Amino acid sequence: MSDLASIKNERESMYTLIINGEKKEYAPDATWEDVAKDYQKDFDSPIAAISLDGKIRELFKKVTRSGEVKFFTLKDNVGHLTYVRSATMLLMKAIWDLFGEETANKCRADFTVKRGLFINTEGLIESTGENAEKIKKRMLEIVEAGTPYMKRSYPIDDALDIFSKRGMEDKVKLFKYRRTSNVNIYEMDGYRDYYYGYMLPNASYVKYFDLIKYDGGFMLILPEKSAPTVVPKYEESRMLFDTFQRSHKWCEYVGIENVGDLNERICSGSMEDLILVQEAEQERRIAEIAAEIASRKGVKFVMIAGPSSSGKTSFSHRLSIQLRTFGLKPHAIGLDDYFVNREDTPRDENGDYNFECIEAIDTKGFNDDMLKLLAGERVELPTFNFKIGQREYHGNYMQLEKDDILVIEGIHGLNPKMSYALPDESKFKIYISALTSINIDEHNRIPTTDARLLRRLVRDARTRGSDAKRTLSMWHSVRRGEEENIFPFQEEADVMFNSAQVYELALLKQFAEPLLFSIDKDDPTYYEAKRLLKFLDYFLSLPSEFLPNNSICREFVGGSCFNV
Repeated sequence: MSDLASIKNERESMYTLIINGEKKEYAPDATWEDVAKDYQKDFDSPIAAISLDGKIRELFKKVTRSGEVKFFTLKDNVGHLTYVRSATMLLMKAIWDLFGEETANKCRADFTVKRGLFINTEGLIESTGENAEKIKKRMLEIVEAGTPYMKRSYPIDDALDIFSKRGMEDKVKLFKYRRTSNVNIYEMDGYRDYYYGYMLPNASYVKYFDLIKYDGGFMLILPEKSAPTVVPKYEESRMLFDTFQRSHKWCEYVGIENVGDLNERICSGSMEDLILVQEAEQERRIAEIAAEIASRKGVKFVMIAGPSSSGKTSFSHRLSIQLRTFGLKPHAIGLDDYFVNREDTPRDENGDYNFECIEAIDTKGFNDDMLKLLAGERVELPTFNFKIGQREYHGNYMQLEKDDILVIEGIHGLNPKMSYALPDESKFKIYISALTSINIDEHNRIPTTDARLLRRLVRDARTRGSDAKRTLSMWHSVRRGEEENIFPFQEEADVMFNSAQVYELALLKQFAEPLLFSIDKDDPTYYEAKRLLKFLDYFLSLPSEFLPNNSICREFVGGSCFNV
């Protein structure tokens, strides 16, 4: 063969990748990690994954065809979740090495509090500083060795056999209800486990973490997405942790701790009973909060705050009903009615109106009005006209009598600056959020933000005519506003209320899937839509016919008896 023919054949076997509009050729034995290393200098954080023509590829995979490439770093949602997943498996591998297979299988990644992922060891590992250091040391040894994450696809029957033999009954139950012919199982030097989503190439990428003892288990502390190479100091959030724990214990009580348990219950035909029990449990908790408010003499302002799609409005209505059973007369006030006029609204770094910051609220006007009401004066309350961006007055007068109490809802309700002039004894603060209490399985948790995002997708489409693309594209801004204006003040609350319902993701599935499937591959929100669709695929669908009309879920799927 001539040299010219040899060069031609070599070129024909190469793959042409389009990166940043330019073409570059790679040999068939190249991996995506090789490609990432060539372009890492163009990014300020490590590349964690790539997409080829819209399909995400893990870096340890080989380049198998030509196409257009996009990189995901640890600052992107795809990359950040890949890091969290890889760090979780690294931890379980270290526990497997030190304490054995049975212990690793039963350890559970329960929930995230602040920047820490709580690992429930089910009492199998003593929660001590010595054990935390021991596990952390083993993790760092695996990182130093650069132990690879390896993925292999098994026919589902073979995967179920592997899970069963290794005592992973949570995964056996999970895949019993999956409509799939193959299951991807990851391996690290003999340790095999299932994780939904993508992994990094090897443990050397997982350099940034800490592990501390915490409340009978351990807290795995990982970087924030905005600073992926900085391990933050763990911030105590005891009230939030206790709320999560209380919800988990209730899930244990009703026998639904993971998606497999839920799917099994749906198939049994006994969901109507579970729904009624869940609703009764939430009503009991709301009644307890109302009783605590009524027992505190002098409380005139119930301040309710929480992140987007927590069910604040439905909760406020149900709390008001319970307050009336104690002889109180609740009146609703929305902090949104105290928005400053549009021309006075602050702008963000992009020049857009920032409606999330507290400076967008006339805090002085609010405090002046509330102090007058507290003094027994008659006050005309404003109504904000969102169409023209102006506060208006339409003769809505109020004067507080002995048994009157104001139920005030708004994102800044817990911020001390919001009610700076009001006496502390006159306020009762409530933080509400949808804190998902079940896992996919022992090692795959469900982020609370995913549940709230799905709630919002369904509600926005039903009540605001917003398509999924708009809701997904706005979610980053919504989350940033929560991080700045809500989460820092959650421990200011007198009580926390978890509005999540154990069955709600199975309920939301039928409403959310058509919205997510409508997003095209060339849309920037496509990757997030695909991730959510894959997530929803774990759940069997649950009809809404048994859902009471005062359920918090009705605020999102429709049919509520309240004006939500």
